[in-house]
Amino acid sequence: VYRHISVILCSYAASSKIEPFYKGGKVQISKDEKYIFCTCGSRVNVLEISTGKIIHSVEHAIYPIFVMFLVSFSSQLLVTASRALLLKQWDWRQAQCTRSWKAIHTVPVASMTFDCTSTLLATGGCDGTIKLWDVVKQYCTHNLKGSSGVVHLVQFHPDINRLQLFSSSLDCGIRLWDLRSSQCVCVLQSHYSAVTSLSFSSDGDTMISSGRDKICTVWDLKNRKAKRTVPVYEAVEGVVLLPEKKDFSQIGVTSKDLHFITAGSKGVLRVWEASTARCVYTQNHNSAVTPASEGEEEKDDDPHGITYLLHLPTASRLATVTAEHNILLYQLPGLTTQQQFVGYNDEVLDVKFLGKADSHIVVATNSCQLKVFELLTNSCQILYGHTDTVLSLDVFKKGAVFASCAKDKSVRVWHMDSDSGQVRCVAQGSSHTNAVGSITCSRIKASFIVSGSQDCTVKVWDLPADLSPTGTDIHQLTARTTEKAHDKDVNSVAVSPNDKLLASGSQDRTAKLWSLAGEGNLGLLGVFRGHRRGIWAVCFSPVDQVLATSSADGTTKLWSLQDFSCLKTFEGHDASVLKVIFVSRGTQLLTSGSDGLVKLWTIKTNECVKTLDAHQDKVWGLHASRKDDKMVTGSADSNITVWADVTEVELAEEQAKQEDQILKQQELSNLLHEKKYLKALGLAISLDQPHTVLTVIKAIRQGEDSHELLEKTILKLRLDQKESLLRYCVVWNTNARNCLDAQAVLQVLLTHLPPEELLQYQGARTHLEGLIPYTERHMQRIGHLLQASMFLNYMWQKMRVTGASSSMGQDEEMDTTPLTQNQPFFMIDKEKGKGSGEESRDDRGDGDDSNCSGEEDEDDDSEVSVTKKASTNNGRVENGKSTKTNGNQLCESEESSEDEDMEDDVKKQIKTVKRLPVSQCEALAS
Repeated sequence: VYRHISVILCSYAASSKIEPFYKGGKVQISKDEKYIFCTCGSRVNVLEISTGKIIHSVEHAIYPIFVMFLVSFSSQLLVTASRALLLKQWDWRQAQCTRSWKAIHTVPVASMTFDCTSTLLATGGCDGTIKLWDVVKQYCTHNLKGSSGVVHLVQFHPDINRLQLFSSSLDCGIRLWDLRSSQCVCVLQSHYSAVTSLSFSSDGDTMISSGRDKICTVWDLKNRKAKRTVPVYEAVEGVVLLPEKKDFSQIGVTSKDLHFITAGSKGVLRVWEASTARCVYTQNHNSAVTPASEGEEEKDDDPHGITYLLHLPTASRLATVTAEHNILLYQLPGLTTQQQFVGYNDEVLDVKFLGKADSHIVVATNSCQLKVFELLTNSCQILYGHTDTVLSLDVFKKGAVFASCAKDKSVRVWHMDSDSGQVRCVAQGSSHTNAVGSITCSRIKASFIVSGSQDCTVKVWDLPADLSPTGTDIHQLTARTTEKAHDKDVNSVAVSPNDKLLASGSQDRTAKLWSLAGEGNLGLLGVFRGHRRGIWAVCFSPVDQVLATSSADGTTKLWSLQDFSCLKTFEGHDASVLKVIFVSRGTQLLTSGSDGLVKLWTIKTNECVKTLDAHQDKVWGLHASRKDDKMVTGSADSNITVWADVTEVELAEEQAKQEDQILKQQELSNLLHEKKYLKALGLAISLDQPHTVLTVIKAIRQGEDSHELLEKTILKLRLDQKESLLRYCVVWNTNARNCLDAQAVLQVLLTHLPPEELLQYQGARTHLEGLIPYTERHMQRIGHLLQASMFLNYMWQKMRVTGASSSMGQDEEMDTTPLTQNQPFFMIDKEKGKGSGEESRDDRGDGDDSNCSGEEDEDDDSEVSVTKKASTNNGRVENGKSTKTNGNQLCESEESSEDEDMEDDVKKQIKTVKRLPVSQCEALAS
């Protein structure tokens, strides 16, 4: 069944990720127009516009919830306000908090703004007050009171010499504050709902305000009166004055009068002439979904609505933020879409490679829209057409045309322009009676598609010969044939490489093989039975007559197309196997499951060769590029991961690296043999292998004058090598076997290097903090070992030493002098109490243990003093009795230097052991 093909087996590793970076809240663009700042849960993310990558992220560890953030005009400072009523100033490039202070507000901050010099910061609170801060001298300069309710908007006049601040609160008025007198000089009344934004003319004498009351007001700031009220018929979230003396004729600007752009609940940009209150241009909505009409009541949570409108004057662009968390960049003067970034994908249901050289991916998320990402820049196109959640995707062989199906009971075919990369819907069909859950394309050429539905049917749709988009026309598809295929939902369909066979997998636990050769109905060829639960996916082998199926029973099976028998079963997932595909010319399988894992299987050996911990939730999307050099996965955790294959070149590089390491190991061994420790240590550090470096350190410490040699060697190392050595010490110090070597190196570093130099090492503070707990643990262990050794010394003294004088009594003082090699080993006197009476008396000494219970307390005191004298060796034994006076004196002199806790423990142990018979003492000593 399996052909023997000479191929290099795939081995994938993650190369890039598309993950959520914006989930609602404020969005700001840096002054140099290179970065977008936005909030995502507890983080402030910095997105690089040119690459679409998150390059920095700021997150507070203690109070993780930011309620507001602001970037200074200089783009150097980032200020965040938290629910803990703290303001924090960040160096966002290093993700480090440089300063924090109390906001003084009694409730959280609702709005913030910087002046154009980035020295004054204004904060508007939910308590109705406004505070001004000098961020350079670090003090509060103003406390402005008088606003009613939450101050949701604060903004400085662009001319700093005027020292004016504008604010708005729940009373819908716009307050003008004179910062010289700290007084509100006037309240501009025009709006009857929340004021959302302010925009100033270049001379600073004209201001336009927008509100959710569906009007914009033009203000004369000299007279502080409204010049004109412009009804815009939508809740406006942002307004931008168009620059003067520029040609905007493409968007309807034909006069030199003041013009402005609005964005709001309808989701389109519109240009207005201020003098006539007339709309001169309305943006063409690039979706097939019609925006809310003027007579239709708009919803507050309209997914097509715009929540922010930002002006990028240097590049002459506009940025909009939608309620669906998408950020779009438009180029003036034509308002053409330049870039789109998707802040949040929701649950990813399917994903496929698309375009030339698989340069794009198309993604179906838990929405009615499709998203096409350019992998190089992460820029995205949003495709409108379906009216309910898109469930499945498939791509034709050349990669320029793909098909989709959705809960709206329809299928659609899309075409990507090879030059511009723009995608358009070119055909659609709808005759299913329930949600369409799976779709597949013909393999040889774009001639038909097959869909499987929850109505238990399979439909074959013929496509027109020319799928190139012509105007705005969309071909209407008609099903060639419809077949009642299964008893339950059809979860998956697949077409064979020669376009002659069709496989379907269903919730009824069966997969079926159909013939597509005829012009009429589908012909059933056979049924694959064996799965214990519903089948999630089916896939044909590209080279063999084999079908792969994956099931909710946690298994993947290979079936023969000739006799419909099960050839192999792959088990390894802990939950449902949602997708299965062939890679490496049919010699390997890729499977993804509800456990968040992607597994790579070798068919010949029937084993899993690699498990990719890809996601935190169900992996619905799994697709390999046409050359199998890339793989993409999409998950319910909203993340999309692109995986790159470890190619033959990379394998050769890895092999060369391993050979180089072998040569260096041999060189290291030679250097150690020649005792060239400095070169050996430097070579070991260059290998970045802590265990190898430890081997060199141990070799140095085994020689003569080890301390001086170690000190001399370490101090001759370069700065970066010492830094690596400190990092290795942290690792060694975690193991009791290697702690002495780590401490020896640390002694050299801490003794000879000044603290200033140590703190310059990367992560030095963290490394030193990591050393403390393990060092304390080692000290405790040594303390317990010392205590145990004192106890063992006592045990040795209670045992008769071979060849010692028999006059040594039981109450004699303990001799702690170490045994020399000439002294015999001790042995326990098991014949004690036996033999002649004289020998027995000699062994027992003058005091008989068995008849001296009345002297037990006196003996205990004697033993305690013996223990204290163990280190002095000043006691003398005469006639089997100790000199108690000298013993007590020594006890008192030693008491001040011994650890009282250890002394008490040893006393208890000695008292307990003394009462044991000899046989138990022997067992305890062993």
